[in-house]
Amino acid sequence: MDFEINDDQKSYIDSVVQFAAKTFPPTQPYDDQSFNESNWKHAANFGFAGLPVPEEWGGSGLNVLDTILMVEALGKSCPDLGLIFSLCAHMFACTVPVWNHGSALIKEKYLHDLASGKLIAANAITEPSSGSDVYNMKTTAKFDNGYYYITGEKCFITNAPVADIFLVYAKTNTEQSFLGISCFLVPKKTTGLFISQNRKKSGLASTPWADIYLNNCFIPQSHLLGSLDVGALIFHDSMIWERSCLFAAYVGAMERALEKCISHAKERHQFGKPICHNQAISDKLVDIKARLETSRLLLYKVGQQSSQGKPNELDVALSKLWISESAVQTGLDAIQIFGGMGISKEVGIDRLLLDSLPARIFSGTSEVQRELIAKQMGLR
Repeated sequence: MDFEINDDQKSYIDSVVQFAAKTFPPTQPYDDQSFNESNWKHAANFGFAGLPVPEEWGGSGLNVLDTILMVEALGKSCPDLGLIFSLCAHMFACTVPVWNHGSALIKEKYLHDLASGKLIAANAITEPSSGSDVYNMKTTAKFDNGYYYITGEKCFITNAPVADIFLVYAKTNTEQSFLGISCFLVPKKTTGLFISQNRKKSGLASTPWADIYLNNCFIPQSHLLGSLDVGALIFHDSMIWERSCLFAAYVGAMERALEKCISHAKERHQFGKPICHNQAISDKLVDIKARLETSRLLLYKVGQQSSQGKPNELDVALSKLWISESAVQTGLDAIQIFGGMGISKEVGIDRLLLDSLPARIFSGTSEVQRELIAKQMGLR
């Protein structure tokens, strides 16, 4: 098994590091609750809105492993995990499904602008009463005379305040659960679509999110993504992409935090010696390093399997679970290593913890991942 990064991959990574150094200065306030449109455009122009999408549709045509390496490099080089999360939600939960499941008409109309980031997309599936029971949704879509009429409510929708188009999941067969859901492309200006104001939050602060309301919102039949009643399969496919690739950003962020912690532990003196000479501190740094490297191994294994077309749902769930939990613990350890400065906004080491806490929830909670793993192990 070869774990070496080849020359092309090194070139990708170096280009991301150079781009991020010029674009995302460390002095910028990344806990700002507003969406930075300029940063989005810079990242999208670089390619971070459509990394795996073929070049003919405006993407970069990267395989899964190379996509992971690019997202990891951005996570290490860019302090704004909120922006990265917005880009990844757009790319993996919206643009990839349009690429994989869109009709020729839909691709021609939307895919190039989605892959280039000219259009911003939001994935609308979560509802107030469903949560992890995602397929128990109340939103319905009824067909009449060439149009689908959608009625329902969605919550915690990433990118909603700034989105140009929504992927909306709705029940087209209320007698079914998994097999009764369809996916629709709903442009922002569609009659009957209402978007709430941006919800403020403590983690991933620069990621905009909001609730959306669909009141007899009608769209033409041509805006059905894929076939009727296969929306759950489309969503499942998008989550495999998201769980496989998005969490690379947290691996990059953990490495960035580790480097800061090591530097601080060498420079900070207590009782006449650097604090890294104290076993209590060095043990935490070793634990962070161990979590980082095991996270990277799980992540790259998923990337290699996916690039080779191998089924890997167990490893995807293991990777998502381990990385999200490791990022939270690394955030806690980093604050402890910095002591009182660890909760200083000026230092900013607490950002990893605040930005990592949502990772245990989105793309399927840690509890859901454990259930998926247990099933793959034959325990359910």
